[in-house]
Order: sequence, then C-alpha cells, then structure tokens
Amino acid sequence: MTISIDRAQVSTQGSTPSTISVQKIGGRIGARIDGVTLGADLGEQTVAEIRAALLEHKVVFFRGQEHLDDEAHIAFAEQLGSLTTAHPTVNTGSARIFTLTANKGMAANSWHTDVTFVDRIPAISILRGVVIPEYGGTTNWANTVTAYESLPPSLRALVDNLWAVHSNDYDYAASVEDATSQEEAHKSFSRSQFTSTKFETEHPVVRVHPETGERSLVLGHFVKKFVGLNQKESAILFNLLQDRVTKLENTVRWTWQKGDVAMWDNRATQHYAVADFDTQPREVRRITVAGDVPVGIDGRRSVPVLGDAGSFSDISALVS
Repeated sequence: MTISIDRAQVSTQGSTPSTISVQKIGGRIGARIDGVTLGADLGEQTVAEIRAALLEHKVVFFRGQEHLDDEAHIAFAEQLGSLTTAHPTVNTGSARIFTLTANKGMAANSWHTDVTFVDRIPAISILRGVVIPEYGGTTNWANTVTAYESLPPSLRALVDNLWAVHSNDYDYAASVEDATSQEEAHKSFSRSQFTSTKFETEHPVVRVHPETGERSLVLGHFVKKFVGLNQKESAILFNLLQDRVTKLENTVRWTWQKGDVAMWDNRATQHYAVADFDTQPREVRRITVAGDVPVGIDGRRSVPVLGDAGSFSDISALVS
C-alpha cells in the first residue's frame, strides 16, 4: 500500500504557510525534516505535517535541535498523543524519559521493535542525541511494511495467520558477542532490572496499522517462538522472516550528531543501534507515545499472557 500525502490537506484555517521541508533519504524508509524548531506549541499544521511525513517515511530525522531539554522534549511529544511511562520495568530516574547511556556496547544492538513484550506496543518513539561519540554509534531502521509487501505469496499465506509469543525474559542476548561485558558497560540498566517484572504476549505476526491500514510484520528480538511451532521450527522461520525485514535495501542508517532527534513509527519499523564506538561515552534519551493493542488481519487483538502493562500505558482512550 502506498500512502499519498497532500500537504494542503493538513493545513488549518488561519494558519501561516509552513516552512517545513521533507527530504527523502532512503528508497524504502527515512526522511530528514528541516525548517522546524521542536518544542511546545508547534501548531496544528506543523504537527500534522510532521505526522504525515512520519507515516509516509516511517522514520524522520531532525538536525540542530540542541536547544531541547527534557521538558521541551516531553512538550513536543505530547502534541503527538498521550505518553507512556519511561519503561515497563526499568527506572532510569524519570517518569517519561528513558535514558540510555553506554561506554562500550549497547543493550539495543540487535534488531527489535520497542517493547513488543507487552500487549500495548508504543506507537511512536522520539530519541534525542545528548552525548554522541566521535565515530560509530550509528542507528539503523528497517521498514516492516515493505518487508511484508515484498514477501512471495507462499510466505504471505503462512504469516497472515501466524502468531508469535514475545517476552522480555527470553535469552535473545545470548547470540550477542560478549553479552556479559556489554551489560556491565551499559550504565542505564542491567538484565535483572529489565526482567524484574516478566511479560509475555501473543501478537499476530502481521498487524494492520491503525492509521494507514498497511500491513506490517511484528517480529524482532523479543520473539520467543511462534504459536503452534516448536523451538527449532520457530528459529528457522524467524531467521527467514527477519532476513527479509533487515535486507539492506529495506533499511536506512543514521550517523548521529549532538542535538539530532530521530522519530520513528514503532508500528512499522525495527531498529538496531550499532555498538562500534569502542569505549567512548554515548547517551540518548527516548520518549514514547502510547499505542494501541495490535490487530491482526482477521480482526483479533494481541493477548497478554503474563504481566499487566496498565501502569506503563493507558490505552482506554485508544480502544474502541
């Protein structure tokens, strides 16, 4: 499905002409937005244009936002929807801001969609670069909509009715080289904190996007297994599908500068933070906009199996 954005349609009566420009940076995913200073009270037209660009390009980037502090970061995010708490299990000292600091490796250096182990997957993530290494520390995003659309009919027929179990207590980190030392070098949280409350949720592997109607693959490193398949079968199929998602032509890579902001549609992407910055310090801060419970092609919603995410995200206003 292709989204056509008519920027005239997002203008509001009495608003001034927009100075925003959107420059596509990848064939399947990614755009840079210029001409906007992020913060509070951007106005309906500006917020609508940013949201339209996000839905079209899946991840958008803003340069030169060094003026943002935590309060302005939150104020910008609130214009896009209600916010989640910082994280379902990890406390990094803020009710809304999830701070990720590292000086060797990162807990996010594997492909994932944020927080898929709960039933109410966040809609939008907004990440701000605070301390950026002189080299390395880039982030990659993949388009899970075009990954689905490019599947051959035989694979589509399989995944359209497939469900997966996602968990925060699954040893996905075991495949990461030197996982113990990476945890020690990651200053934000430990694995024991991450799994302090255990969550498990069954999601459709193909969800219908609540705003665009597009179909996307719900996978990433929180997948424990596929419903009805054993571990060996699940691993084979998972790798087959993940390879489709992370094919280089389906991705975009961002080289960070201090003050950059990356915003992605968490319902239509996966991402991977590259741990290639040696022992340099790196700090980014994330705020997430609440999302609804995924709906499969057949209309069934995701089912929580273990854990209650009610304190993480209030979805009462999002569920019809």
